Amino acid sequence: MKKVRPLWVALAAALSTHALASPNNTLVGWAVMPPDTFSDGPTSGQFISPNPYGTFVPPYQGRQPVQGLSAVLPGADENSFLFLTDNGFGTQANSADALLRLYSARVDFKTRRGGTGTVTASNALTGMPLARFTEPSRITLNDVNRKLTMPIQADYAHYYNKSTNPEVDPAIQFSRLITGADLDVESVRRDKNCALWFGDEFGPYLVKTDGSGTVLRSEIPLPGVYAPENKDVVAGKATANLGGSGGFEGMAINPRGDKLYALLEKPVTGDPANQLRINEFDIDHERFTGVTYFYRTQAAGNAIGDMTAIDDNRFLVIERNGGTATNGVPFKRIYLIDTRAVPNGGVVRKTELVDLMRLDDPDDLNGDGSNVFTFPYVTIEDVLPLDERTLLVVNDNNFPGGGGRERAADATEFLKIRLAQPIPGMWPPHLLQRTSNARCGLPLKMARNGQ
Repeated sequence: MKKVRPLWVALAAALSTHALASPNNTLVGWAVMPPDTFSDGPTSGQFISPNPYGTFVPPYQGRQPVQGLSAVLPGADENSFLFLTDNGFGTQANSADALLRLYSARVDFKTRRGGTGTVTASNALTGMPLARFTEPSRITLNDVNRKLTMPIQADYAHYYNKSTNPEVDPAIQFSRLITGADLDVESVRRDKNCALWFGDEFGPYLVKTDGSGTVLRSEIPLPGVYAPENKDVVAGKATANLGGSGGFEGMAINPRGDKLYALLEKPVTGDPANQLRINEFDIDHERFTGVTYFYRTQAAGNAIGDMTAIDDNRFLVIERNGGTATNGVPFKRIYLIDTRAVPNGGVVRKTELVDLMRLDDPDDLNGDGSNVFTFPYVTIEDVLPLDERTLLVVNDNNFPGGGGRERAADATEFLKIRLAQPIPGMWPPHLLQRTSNARCGLPLKMARNGQ
């Protein structure tokens, strides 16, 4: 005998299906990490000024901020991720006591079915929860084997090699830890051999480390391109032709793990004002191939925040301006770009995928009283595909700065976005990550991470 469902059950199912089948991109998960999230370490913030809001006043005695998240890698399981902190407090001149680290974090997304909306520390190797962002949660970049060719803060007795400044922390000196005055790392990828590659803005350089963050070779410059902080510019051997903080902001790796695609944040002198170079790099031979594409921004002055591979030819790129909810008009979008049939030196094809200022939020996950979610932070620098319909997106909060949502220090928000349409032909990232984790000695816990 056929079983008939009660009418209310059928109606509830229909409503649920309708809610999940929104014709627009939808926020299906949200979490927040407070601005005052710290890890232990050398005292930081000794060279910065307080923010205009009078909160989180530096210096931070015996602490390092877990903030400024500029890149993301999948973690040891489906709920944990590795996040890269950038150069510290925004400039080379104020970040000599900020360590360059990757932190493992567990994100308990608030969803329509529950969840706390909180972010906590986790073990970088196992993904297991930790009470605090202590040593097992992090990877700290270091040059203990003296591979870098430029001097770093660990070489000095006093920060910036000035006797009037505080002494360099002994921990930085002993382990030759790399700071935000040495490199400005904004992107990271793990290659097929389990090495980590970091994209830097000061050279711009590519920096290769092992899985523990120890530098394996000398930094690799981009031929013919010089930022103001480049060692040859500083030495008077070259002239800067790239704006400050204009280096490798985004960097993708192909599914095979043997090619990097490093995207500059600003145009090189002589290039059109709204075109940014994408530079192909051969990991096996550790050299740039000479293949260059151009990404055309929607407006001159727009910057990119991240670049992530979908397959061998397609990538996600975050593009944004400096506008926020408290200053200017925010422009924050994610584009799908395609290099197929684009010649060397050509402009990639570009299709808008997500407007981060217009997301459906039917369940008001962030509790602001609106069913439209906006993401108006100055810098949004993390995008990771979780499956063909779901993206993780995170902002860099520029701690202790603020003004993104209100005139206060910014928090770090973690979004899980369900796309209105799947990305066609996308490689399954959950399967690739299982293979990568197993090959690199990480626990085999990765599962499909959908809604």
